[in-house]
Amino acid sequence: MAPLLNGYTNGASRHLPEDPSIVESRFSDIPSQIDIPVSGLDAEEAVEVNLEELLDDPTELCTLLEQEGVGKHYWMVIALAYAKQAKVDHAIEILSKGMGTLNRGNPKEKLGPLSLTCWLYLWKSREAPRVIPDGQPAGETRLKDFYLQAATASLNEASRINPAFPPLFLARGVLYLLRASLQPPSKAAAPGVPDLSDRVDTLRQSIKCFEDALRVSSGRNMMAVLGRARAYFSLGKYAEALDGYQEVLNKMPHLQDPDPRIGVGCCLWQLGYKDEAREAWERALELNPDSKIANILLGLFYIHDSSHYATTDPAFGPIYKKAMTVYTQKAFKLDKELPLTCATFGSYFMMRKSWATVDNLARKAIELTDVNAVASDGWYLLARKEHYQDRPDLPKASDYYQKADLARGGGDKGYLPARFGLVQIQILQRDFDGAKFRLEKIIQQSKSIEAMMILGALYAEDVFRSQASGIKEDKFADVKKATTLLEAVRLAWKDPQKKLTPDSSVLVYLARLYETEQPDKALQCLHQVEQMTINDMPDKEPPDGIEADEAWIAKLREQLSPQLLNDIGCFQYHAERHEHAREFFQTALSACVKAGEKDEGIDTDALVTTISFNLARTYEAAGQLDEAKQVYEGLLARHDDYTDARTRLAYIELRQNPQEAGPKAMTALYETDSSNLEVRSLFGWFLSKSKRRAANIAEDQEQRHYKHTLQHHDKHDRYSLTGMGNLYLTTAREMRRDTDQDKDKRRKTYEKAVEFYDKALQLDPRNAYAAQGIAIALVEDKKDLTAAVQLFSKVRDTVKDPSVYINLGHVFAELKQYSRSIESYEAALTYNRASDPQILACLGRVWLLKGKLDKSPSAMKTSLSYSQRALAIAPSQIHFQFNIAFVQIQLAQLLYTLPEAQRTLEDVVKASSGLEEAINSFGEIAQSKNPPYPRHDIEQRANMGRNTMRRQLERAIQSQREYEEKNAAKMQEARELREAEIRRREEEKRKAEEQKEEDKRKIREERDKMAQLSRELAEKRTEEERRREEAEYTTDTDGERVKRSKKRKQGGKRKKRGEENSGSETEVGDGEDGTAAAAAGTKKSRRKKKARSTEPDSAIDSSDGDGGAPKSKKKRKRLARRGAKEGNFKSEALVVDSDSEGASRTVAAQTNGDDDGDTQMREVVDDEDEDVGVSKQQSRKRNARRIEDEEDEEDEDEEEEEEEEEEPAKKTTAEQAAEEEDEDEGGQGGGGGGASFADNPHGDPVDESVGAAGDAGGVAADPLLQI
Repeated sequence: MAPLLNGYTNGASRHLPEDPSIVESRFSDIPSQIDIPVSGLDAEEAVEVNLEELLDDPTELCTLLEQEGVGKHYWMVIALAYAKQAKVDHAIEILSKGMGTLNRGNPKEKLGPLSLTCWLYLWKSREAPRVIPDGQPAGETRLKDFYLQAATASLNEASRINPAFPPLFLARGVLYLLRASLQPPSKAAAPGVPDLSDRVDTLRQSIKCFEDALRVSSGRNMMAVLGRARAYFSLGKYAEALDGYQEVLNKMPHLQDPDPRIGVGCCLWQLGYKDEAREAWERALELNPDSKIANILLGLFYIHDSSHYATTDPAFGPIYKKAMTVYTQKAFKLDKELPLTCATFGSYFMMRKSWATVDNLARKAIELTDVNAVASDGWYLLARKEHYQDRPDLPKASDYYQKADLARGGGDKGYLPARFGLVQIQILQRDFDGAKFRLEKIIQQSKSIEAMMILGALYAEDVFRSQASGIKEDKFADVKKATTLLEAVRLAWKDPQKKLTPDSSVLVYLARLYETEQPDKALQCLHQVEQMTINDMPDKEPPDGIEADEAWIAKLREQLSPQLLNDIGCFQYHAERHEHAREFFQTALSACVKAGEKDEGIDTDALVTTISFNLARTYEAAGQLDEAKQVYEGLLARHDDYTDARTRLAYIELRQNPQEAGPKAMTALYETDSSNLEVRSLFGWFLSKSKRRAANIAEDQEQRHYKHTLQHHDKHDRYSLTGMGNLYLTTAREMRRDTDQDKDKRRKTYEKAVEFYDKALQLDPRNAYAAQGIAIALVEDKKDLTAAVQLFSKVRDTVKDPSVYINLGHVFAELKQYSRSIESYEAALTYNRASDPQILACLGRVWLLKGKLDKSPSAMKTSLSYSQRALAIAPSQIHFQFNIAFVQIQLAQLLYTLPEAQRTLEDVVKASSGLEEAINSFGEIAQSKNPPYPRHDIEQRANMGRNTMRRQLERAIQSQREYEEKNAAKMQEARELREAEIRRREEEKRKAEEQKEEDKRKIREERDKMAQLSRELAEKRTEEERRREEAEYTTDTDGERVKRSKKRKQGGKRKKRGEENSGSETEVGDGEDGTAAAAAGTKKSRRKKKARSTEPDSAIDSSDGDGGAPKSKKKRKRLARRGAKEGNFKSEALVVDSDSEGASRTVAAQTNGDDDGDTQMREVVDDEDEDVGVSKQQSRKRNARRIEDEEDEEDEDEEEEEEEEEEPAKKTTAEQAAEEEDEDEGGQGGGGGGASFADNPHGDPVDESVGAAGDAGGVAADPLLQI
């Protein structure tokens, strides 16, 4: 029988070495020489041809073979010898000439040479370039496709001779594989739609050929299994491919060329098992250290592993170095033409900017590969090379990127880095729309973080360009897209598995996007940039001995970008955190100095100027006007044409000296630079505060100023438009409304104001002041309060100004929502307007209206308080004095109308005095130069208060005094009654507590007495037990103690026959049965009942204790009924817990008895306690008939003495409670015992009295037997 190797005879179709260390190389069966027989000579003569030193020109050798007419074997061996020396063209030439000589013979003789020719053409195809190399003419270079066509022709010719020739199936399968490698990958089809591309069809044909090869070889052709697995891998069926490679590995574990472990690792990689793939490649490298494929694949594994770390991470360097120097470099040395190695090394030289080397390696990868993915890598290297040049050739780079993408299928299946490079080229070519479209496609397919970053940045740049150009375009959708994408990138940084490095540019973009709508989030982003920059500093940790406090952090901030610190300071300023803003501005100035020292090209003067101006504004907002002036003056000393600094100085001067120096400074500023719109705006504000009202708006000085600005400087000046609207609004508010003509003129003036506001809003939709003006016009002209509330609410969310809250307060007051109106006015006071008399007067008015509505004197008092505060701030304003007098009058009227129960005498008296003050105030106001109302009306109101209201309040005071006196008497009486009741309850409580303490004391005393008595009794019983034991035991002749034999009494009953075994005595309380007795001793209280028996003369009496002391228990004996059957245990008693309600009982264990009604014998155990609920115990004597037993006469005397003891005295409740506690303690500490009752088979009543087997001291009772 032939030997079996790897499961098949002779190792399938070829022999393999039994020693795995012996590697079978290709062409190993080619001999070193061959003898060619010569015709015409002796049979033994031949021409010897050395196959290791072949001629460069095989013509002479072919001529020899033709002349001698040798068989196909000689032609094929010599051709293979040339192929072994990589002279494939000579081998093909020899085979071609040999087939010419074989044409004269049997055509089937050509099948072998044709098959070999096909394989040689396939070999040439793998070594031929994929595309025409640069610099070579198209006609001189034979590409892969040429050799594939030649191989196809050889196969077709062989198939015509014999289509079933087995070697043809394998060759045709490899041919289809190589042809599929030249076809472009198919694009992704829709779900459920089959892929009908040419490449997929070619791969399926190759699988069919490999299966035919396996069929004809009965499954022994492992090369066919490898080919089928390779086809499955190209189709993306990695699990099926893995099965094929593993099958080959199981059947041919020593196979190394080709090595199935390489295929196993590639399949595992694609299936996501990357560590397992590495192990497979390492095993391949272990068996063959010179495996170029295993080396380069392991290099790619470690390159992929290094991509999980940032280039600045310490872990990146060792991994990348191992990938390049240990594996990739070795693979390159083994074969410098290997396409995958060339593509991998090209990336390394790309980082070193060795452009010539990159170009050479990339083109080798493209030209020599049979794998589309490797060709894609080559095109990608060329694209990056062109892209990274100082002057990039963008069209050429774009073309290379597209080829790299198409080599992997394009579309959804394309190469993501190549598509990303195309986006970058489009951005450089200013094709932003095309770049955004391509990026959105990338994000839909891969959720690439880099793609989301660039797309978010593109949308953000669109928003910023729109803002800078002033184009009125709604960019809300772009803002939302940009923030969503950039926030997704920011969130991905927190995933530890992705190991992403945060990019500060993302945070800067987010800060700019959040600047207007969400300044808090913008500030948070800038703080994160600050922290990231500090973390990247090499010397961020403080030296030894120095703590990382605020001073150290401020020192580190000086190394940050001045622009970043300035931005953070601005956000702090707008958030009204002026102290923090000042610190950041000061640190930014220090950072400017250090930045100038590091880089002299930075314009530090511009930075210092801007930051200094911001610092001065911070001083100004914080009320530090002198410091602000000093900074402004310093700026003007450096730049005397700095208009903004001069403007702020004039404003500060106006605030400090509003009468003289301030107006002069404003006038000088306006004369110096009247064409500056900022100066004109400030001067218009100055005119609005200092001008005199003109009767005609056309003569108004402020109106002329704004009109001049709009006509001669900028017709779109938003401040002037808003100012004009304010002027017309104020004018309309003060116009007369007596006639219809006046009302119509007033309405037109409001409409004119609204036109100016609307124009300002068209130029700036976020102009909250113009929107507020429209809302005011709606309220005053149209009385549209609801729409006005909506407008003011939106303005409030945009503008942090007290005027918004003041207007909201006005509207809510008109809507009679006085609580919300008060909230709005009080919110306006918080904006450094606590001393504003107008707001205080508005609060006084609303509180007055609320008091009148609710009839609340306290609300009117609050109104009076606010009115008085307003007058105290502006005492010269006569209308504030009128407000106080008016509130006093209203308060007096309210208090007069209220019932006596809702007011106090003090309130009425104060209202009366306030009324007198109001009368005097009205008199003074009526005599003033410009009274707020007509004098006649004011005098009339004073007369009404002087005549009518004064008398009303006098009567109210009198009635209120009588009511309160009467009510006070009733209250005093009720108070006295209540105090007496409280004293009575406290006395009862005190007595109850004293009684409780007394009861506790008595219980403690009783407990102590009982404990002492128990101890004495325990000692006594211990002594009795000792004497009894001495009496029962004696010493025999051997000196051992034995029980004394008992004497039988004379005259006793003779036992009947059969009674010896049934009448055994049972002791209770001693020995093994002591546990039931002790358990019975734990019962707290028990009731003693008379036992009833079926026999008329059968009675069971219970023994009484002696003087309430615990009575010593006696041993009881039970007379069993004659013929009764003993139980299995000595004691069968069940003990019931004593805490249950009623008298504690024990359940008798039933025994088998006769039905003849014999007398039942029961054991009754005396109880030492009495029931708690029983207040009296009746003394009774118990006459018990004693049954004489076989004990000594001393025991009988003791039993008779104890039988005649007197019953215990009556106990109090406290004594009973104390006795119960002692019983509990004794039951827990005493010895075990049990009480057993005889059964009652006839259903007769059973005695429920329970006898304690032990006292509180736990001493066993004396034996006593009762009937």
